[in-house]
Amino acid sequence: MAAGRAVGRAAGTVPHEWRFDSGRICLDLVATGEPPFRECGRLDSVVPLGRWLIAAGLLPEQTPLAAIDADWVRSFAELRSQLGQLVRAEIEGRPSEAALECVNALASGAPPGIRAVRDERGSLVRELSAAPRCGALLAAVARDAVELLTDPAARSRLRQCEGGSCRRVYLDTSRGGRRRWCSSEVCGNRERVARHRRRAAVRPASPA
Repeated sequence: MAAGRAVGRAAGTVPHEWRFDSGRICLDLVATGEPPFRECGRLDSVVPLGRWLIAAGLLPEQTPLAAIDADWVRSFAELRSQLGQLVRAEIEGRPSEAALECVNALASGAPPGIRAVRDERGSLVRELSAAPRCGALLAAVARDAVELLTDPAARSRLRQCEGGSCRRVYLDTSRGGRRRWCSSEVCGNRERVARHRRRAAVRPASPA
């Protein structure tokens, strides 16, 4: 399984509580631990982690998830924490060597092997070549981060959302690099509503 954009979400599999619009799968993982999305999308137990891995496209649909256990949950939480520290350090122009070392160590592993098989309709679909392993999936996400952070053009487009209650980091692919929010529909709309309310609060009352 390739890292980067090839590790995208499978169409039609995204639960309502998760968003995959950060621009990279490593940033989407970081977002699951950030407010205001943390409470509805956190990966703090086996079932949500398994569902997120499928929704993110890291595992093909219908992959058996029996191997996922509490160690997987802890490992992905640790990777998420280290990735968050690393990408914010890059945005702020400061080193984060401990996080970098952790991400590099995970990225050195081999990502999951895949193969093409026929489904019941005879169409080719993706399947893992072996049972899913935690280390291989961690490697896929960590490699995505390495590819992102070693690409100068992509790295220069890392942004933190300007929404007042949002800390999501995203890749700004807008023309001119002027995107201010992780989502115009979510944080952008929230900011516009707040701005309208502020203006209404200071508007002088109409004379009777």
